[in-house]
Amino acid sequence: MWVSLSATPLERPESLAGRELLTDEEVARMQGRADRMFNDGNSDFAAGDNLFLAVLGEADRYENPRATCNSLAMLGRQFDNRTSLIVDPPDGRIPSLTAGAERRLAAAAAMEMRPDGPGDLSTWVRCLTRGLPRLGGSSGAGIYSYWQIFQTADHVALVMETIHDARLIPLDGRPHLPDRIRQWLGDSRGRWEGDTLVVETGNFSSEATVMGSDRNLRLVERFTRVAEDTIDYEVTITDPTAWSAPWTVRLPLTRTDEPIYEFACHEGNHYGMVGILAGAREQDRADAAASDGGR
Repeated sequence: MWVSLSATPLERPESLAGRELLTDEEVARMQGRADRMFNDGNSDFAAGDNLFLAVLGEADRYENPRATCNSLAMLGRQFDNRTSLIVDPPDGRIPSLTAGAERRLAAAAAMEMRPDGPGDLSTWVRCLTRGLPRLGGSSGAGIYSYWQIFQTADHVALVMETIHDARLIPLDGRPHLPDRIRQWLGDSRGRWEGDTLVVETGNFSSEATVMGSDRNLRLVERFTRVAEDTIDYEVTITDPTAWSAPWTVRLPLTRTDEPIYEFACHEGNHYGMVGILAGAREQDRADAAASDGGR
């Protein structure tokens, strides 16, 4: 069992531009501040880079009205000297989006705000898959980042606690699936380069997007066990229809004796979906009534 506990933000904050590393003294202060702010459960759950940004801003408490749990779900998060999980580009920032990616993101956001049906909501909201890659924050650190790894001579299986995502990765040199066959978690093929497991993945479903990506999304992941209790995980993300350049993320996975549990977000998210769609239709009726009343 492995878990990511990194509190390092995915992107380097603008206030730390040009600084790849924090001093040991800064790390100690931020760790202490985070423990005081989040360990008593009086703050809301801070997803994504918000944990780091809240601590960097020296707030006394973190509040998010959309949070679904409190900060007790964030126990054990660890700060280190790095100011971003992104190691390339060197500025620690995601490369600029293409015009097509900006349109896709805007359309997806608009549909989620007022969905006409389940298909307008993300695969995460529908409890179908959290998708790839797992980059930290709400999708890849802390309670959402438990991995179980099984290894045989010709396969590696990665079982992720979140939404029961599971990947079966052949190591026997077989070719990728035909381009017409698309899958939620893509089509992965692995190989060994010395002590590093290299996994290349493509053939993603057009709905399995990440930050504006499309069907051209490609991942190259590298798993290197650098200590008995640590795996160095690196992933390079490429999609020329989404970003101006490839980008690479690196984060540590820490060995844990904790088990994985059933994830209480079941396929289809029936109960949540009924409420989400009923709320959207009620808003439609309210808007229609307001429009009729103004005539």
